[in-house]
Amino acid sequence: MYKVALNFEDGVTRFISTLPMESVADAAYRSGLNIPLDCRDGACGTCKCHCESGQYEMDGYIDDALSDQEAEQQFVLTCCMVPESDCVVTVPASSEVCVRSQQADVHAQLTRIDRLSESTLSFTVASDQVRAMHFLPGQYVNVQVPGTDQSRAYSFSSMVNEADESVSFLIRVVPDGLMSTYMVDQAQVGDQLVLRGPFGSFYLRDVKRPVLMLAGGTGLAPFMAMLEKIQREGSDYPVHLIYGVTHDVDLVELGKLEAFASAIDNFTFSACVASEESSWPQKGYVTHHIEPAHLNDGDVDIYLCGPPPMVEAVNGYMQDKNIQPASFHYEKFAASK
Repeated sequence: MYKVALNFEDGVTRFISTLPMESVADAAYRSGLNIPLDCRDGACGTCKCHCESGQYEMDGYIDDALSDQEAEQQFVLTCCMVPESDCVVTVPASSEVCVRSQQADVHAQLTRIDRLSESTLSFTVASDQVRAMHFLPGQYVNVQVPGTDQSRAYSFSSMVNEADESVSFLIRVVPDGLMSTYMVDQAQVGDQLVLRGPFGSFYLRDVKRPVLMLAGGTGLAPFMAMLEKIQREGSDYPVHLIYGVTHDVDLVELGKLEAFASAIDNFTFSACVASEESSWPQKGYVTHHIEPAHLNDGDVDIYLCGPPPMVEAVNGYMQDKNIQPASFHYEKFAASK
């Protein structure tokens, strides 16, 4: 057995002990700590942490989850990390988020479905149980597809509306997708949905310096919730969002972004479309529209949410430009069938 010190970003340290051949993630869960975790098999990168000291073995992960360069710098995937000595691991989340509570199914009623474009829709659910979820803006839940035993993960695209105890989600319409087919062809207002969560270490931290948000496609969803929180609490620092999509039809919620820009003194945004056939004035990828002022000489918190190719492109851009932000939080997602 080895001891592992888990240092959380709020300064709290928790100690766990690992059994022989037990991963850090499994040992943490057994000890009552929900450190960031999703796939459990080294494929998604959600559980990426940094090992400050100690020896360990780590096999069975893919390059998309942890690059060779990151591994050399002793970044680890806790779902694959098996200690071979006592270790110290830095966890990019607060201790409060990682304390395990009893996960219970939240039953909610579908109250609204909006087809925003051919490729995107939003839906809203409400119930008195929604308020009790206590999620942070940027986190996600698993939503069970009605009539099946399968679920799909969706980020909250709003905070809880206190008036009707509702919350919204933004999803990509995937051809023949299980949830997409339900939402497009079968769903009716009044249907019952089952949610479980919240999950994820991608959430808005206290705004203590300029913020740069980079959204790809329906990766816009968590930023909508973050901006709603910023609108409620205000910000003394500039917040800029760059929203990138593939085709014109994928551009959605621009009206809401304009409303945020009007309501939040320090918030600005731009949108770009990658397709060369686009009629949108700003073309290219999000990295084409990052300006030096957005980076504030590195004194900036960067939040990134989008599909894996976009996340890798931004990571490559930051390495090529030698950009070292004060903090960098990201979440990859892939549309599920």
